[in-house]
Amino acid sequence: MKRFTVLLAATLMSAGAVLGTSATAQAAPCRSGYFCVWTDANFEGLKIEHGGDDHWWEGDMFKHDSSWANHGISGPNVPDHIKVYEGRELLGRVTLCLAPGQEVGYDSGANDQGGSHTWSVSC
Repeated sequence: MKRFTVLLAATLMSAGAVLGTSATAQAAPCRSGYFCVWTDANFEGLKIEHGGDDHWWEGDMFKHDSSWANHGISGPNVPDHIKVYEGRELLGRVTLCLAPGQEVGYDSGANDQGGSHTWSVSC
């Protein structure tokens, strides 16, 4: 009986670990058709949703971006990729380019670098 109890406990602990892991692997909370940006890693903090281009990120987001999600709609010749630029007015280097459906919880090279973005047909 003791051996059965230990085996049962180990099985339940393993199942709990699997369930706990899958519960944390969720999609970023961003509406379909939008590009979303968060001030903190892993889709936390202040969130801004963009349905189109934004050539001038406001103060709360300018150079404070830490996670990103592209939930844009795809189609033939539809601008469905997102290019994030270092400066406002789409100036400077592209810090990040996201394909449709791509979510980035953190990227050290793009962290706190964004100033504007545009929808594009490719990266």
